[in-house]
Amino acid sequence: MYAIALKQAQYLTYVLHDQTTDARLEIVPERGGLVTHWQFQGRDILYFDAERFADASKSVRGGIPILFPICGNLPDNTYTLDSQDYKLKQHGFARDLPWEVSDRGTTEDAHLTLTLSSNNETLQVYPFEFQVAFTYRLQGNTLTLEQHVTNGSDRPMPFSLGLHPYFLTTDKSQLQFEIPSQHYQDQDSQEVHTLEGEFDWTAEEIDIAFFDLDRQSAVVTNPEQEIRLTLEWSEAYSILVFWTVKGKDYYCLEPWSGPRNALNTGTHLITVPPHETQSLQVKLTAELL
Repeated sequence: MYAIALKQAQYLTYVLHDQTTDARLEIVPERGGLVTHWQFQGRDILYFDAERFADASKSVRGGIPILFPICGNLPDNTYTLDSQDYKLKQHGFARDLPWEVSDRGTTEDAHLTLTLSSNNETLQVYPFEFQVAFTYRLQGNTLTLEQHVTNGSDRPMPFSLGLHPYFLTTDKSQLQFEIPSQHYQDQDSQEVHTLEGEFDWTAEEIDIAFFDLDRQSAVVTNPEQEIRLTLEWSEAYSILVFWTVKGKDYYCLEPWSGPRNALNTGTHLITVPPHETQSLQVKLTAELL
């Protein structure tokens, strides 16, 4: 049996519930369409910094932020299109703007659809008419995120799309990873390395991107929490980013459609023809060990 409830806190929160399997999902449309909590049988899957979330001037640390129309950052926060320079801050604007609820339902699952449309503010930094629709589907131990990006302009629209999930862990040394690539690029040095064994958990920060993915899935086993997470994504997601900070109880495993600076380089950039839609999907499954 499925249900959707409303909870008024600092922001209006939609609570999706699969009562049969005791799965629960909380979404805040006003704050970037953010998933703040995902629980399965009483266990928190996601890390969430509530204190930082309460300060609207700060970027969110936790949940599942949405990255659009870029992933990562641009040199000097600048890209050039048709000989004109535009400014976009890191990860784009979707995670900071309010989204609208356009659909909900509880028949075959608990689902909520949010939409973000272009406006005068977005047109100043990204000169395209667009609509992005995210449908969050909760069913049992699976969370599916269906994404549709529609180009409402009369010219082709380039973009990158990504997710930045923060997964909860209190002992990273126990984590076991099945990553669909052994080669990664270090964000700081830009050097390419081969992953041999485990990550260096003594590092102050790990910020790397896996390219040349040989499949569209990854698995993380967390013996401490007795949870195995499986991430699956559409082929359009060409990069898997891993990021964590020493001393913090999270790791981020992020499907990106394109790398940093893709609007300038064109690398793995998705381009939607005028008045057409690009559809993508990410599915997260939590299994108890």
